[in-house]
Amino acid sequence: MSHSQYEIPAELNNLLIDFTVSVLVNRPSDLVEYAAAHFNRLLEERRNSVATNHSALGNHCNDEENDNDSTSSDIKPPARLSFTRRKSVFAEHYDPEEDEEEVEKIVHPKSDVQRQRLSEAIKNILLFRSLEPSEMGEVIDAMFERKVESGEMVIRQGDDGDFFYVISDGTFSIVVSNDDGTEKEVGKYVGSGSFGELALMYNMPRAATVRAITKGSLWAMNRSTFRRIVLKRAFMKRKEYESFIEKVEIFKQLEYYEKMSLSDAFLARNYKQGDRIIKQGDEADGMYFVQEGIVRILKFDEETGKEQELSRVEKGGYFGELALITHKPRAASVYAITPDVKLAFLDVHAFERLLGPCMDIMKRNFNHYEDQLVKLFGSKSNVADLR
Repeated sequence: MSHSQYEIPAELNNLLIDFTVSVLVNRPSDLVEYAAAHFNRLLEERRNSVATNHSALGNHCNDEENDNDSTSSDIKPPARLSFTRRKSVFAEHYDPEEDEEEVEKIVHPKSDVQRQRLSEAIKNILLFRSLEPSEMGEVIDAMFERKVESGEMVIRQGDDGDFFYVISDGTFSIVVSNDDGTEKEVGKYVGSGSFGELALMYNMPRAATVRAITKGSLWAMNRSTFRRIVLKRAFMKRKEYESFIEKVEIFKQLEYYEKMSLSDAFLARNYKQGDRIIKQGDEADGMYFVQEGIVRILKFDEETGKEQELSRVEKGGYFGELALITHKPRAASVYAITPDVKLAFLDVHAFERLLGPCMDIMKRNFNHYEDQLVKLFGSKSNVADLR
């Protein structure tokens, strides 16, 4: 099915960006109710706008009727955040697909201690999950340290997005200014976290002010480097996984949007020959799909004291689903047997959320796996003890 059939309308993109900003700023406890109230408000604004236009043309409406037609909700989102965009930045258009220019890498020298601190600060940041080790090295090279004092304003609501920040240490307050000039604290970072990516990703002004409550230290990356490394890699990752998903048999029955969600959920895992990927007896954290290379699955036999090979998995195959289906520890170990093994990893939460339509196929393959165990270890009762 052609991707052009699923081209996202510009209006939808704007609606989603507006809603995303509103959610990030207000952090509602019930997202579904908040979304209903948010879009009801937009609908009401549109109706009021239409009514106003009709009135200007002489089509006057009865005030009482207008009151009866209005919608209401117990949850009232704030008025839409409004900013004056400065064309110098927000007229810029960035398309990762068109970005073929080789840009000189930025390197800010750091001591070994600084590199270690930065590595620790960024390792759990969602934006960097899709980066390869070499690209993570680029991120570390490109970031520079910024010391801040208590009370210092790091970013100001409504300003251009110029930097992305990762917190090394310190406490920071997130504040939103209302139309009447009052401020409301909507969140706080204590010792870790990151901020500033929204304006860089969506060509938007800053949605909130971030102010240092204590002395602290930040790692900063400029806008162009952020886009080149983070956004372009995310785009390339999606294209790579889109292509891979089309070649995996169990994904054939997934809808297009399900495949897109899956491509965004995959994490890259690379192994060298002899590396153990899964250890028998461990708790299951996800399943694996082979993009390149070959792995072999071994099960420990207590009678012989040795591992016996059950099967090998090549490109397009998968493994690790058994423990997720049965909710039991790993039933076997898995090792890389070719020099470079490239895997797409799907964590347990994404597995449960995205692969429901594939479950029947995986359960049939589970029965095949059980037959293999019977051949190696005897009766099904013995197999049940081993699993």
